[in-house]
Amino acid sequence: MILVVGGAGYIGSHLVKELVKEKEVVVLDNLSTGHRWAVDERAVFVEGDLGNSKDLDSIFSTYSIEAVMHFAANSLVGESVVDPMKYYQNNVAATLTLLETMKKYNVKNFIFSSTAATYGIPTVEMITEETQTNPINPYGRSKLMVEQVLVDYAKAYGFQYIVLRYFNAAGAHESADIGEKHTPETHLIPIVLQQLLGERESISVFGSDYDTPDGTCIRDYIHVTDLARAHILAMEALLSGKKSTATYNLGNGLGYSVKEVIETCEKVTGKSANVIMAERRAGDPARLVASSEKIYHELGWKAEFSLEDIIASAWKWHLRGV
Repeated sequence: MILVVGGAGYIGSHLVKELVKEKEVVVLDNLSTGHRWAVDERAVFVEGDLGNSKDLDSIFSTYSIEAVMHFAANSLVGESVVDPMKYYQNNVAATLTLLETMKKYNVKNFIFSSTAATYGIPTVEMITEETQTNPINPYGRSKLMVEQVLVDYAKAYGFQYIVLRYFNAAGAHESADIGEKHTPETHLIPIVLQQLLGERESISVFGSDYDTPDGTCIRDYIHVTDLARAHILAMEALLSGKKSTATYNLGNGLGYSVKEVIETCEKVTGKSANVIMAERRAGDPARLVASSEKIYHELGWKAEFSLEDIIASAWKWHLRGV
């Protein structure tokens, strides 16, 4: 059985929907940002907290856990600056409680949902796993701390782990049963679609004078189902003994500008967006795109969904009005 921590959240719930096709799954989530309705009915659901050792003991003593997938981080960059304690408490301290429980029950396979925010503002066009990590906010630092903990746990306790770093998860499941629903919403694609549905008055584009082809920032977007596939491949690599420790970027290798995203949303929906040009935001790099060559060569993963595919699936989900 696989334990998915944070399996009621956006990315976690999409992973669970794919994982239950081949494995028994137990989901642990405190529903602080996740949704009970998003958890596939074939999975066992436990409402609890990864920082609560009693909740963890109950799961590990009841089920035979082969591996743990961890999606239960707080992930708002701005909030992490205002309230760093929340991020270090949940993303680091609570994760240590989870790892200690795994050690107690001799479960040593760990797949960690990390972030390309660990790189900070890189000076390279294409981010590889060799790019220097230099996070610029508590969120990125909290994720990098856990990555460093995993290195030490592997050496000292024989843990096996795979770290997956990525930027912008987007899109929705092909069934439109689950999709992206955050409060507040901070991600570009759902914000644009909400405006096209009349739920927002306008869309703000922060900066149009960057050193990019159309002057707007370029970012890496990956369909959430592509991310789910990567996590399953990582799990299989650990359980089969193909890998014991590894860190991989998950990127589309291209990057899409803010203007391209908005125009593609307009194309998919047949609606025109109300766009307001605004000043640059402090700390926004012109381009953040990750290379996935390493995971392609080692595990055979690459992004399959185009930007249009991503937006079409998200639009189908938004039209449901969930």
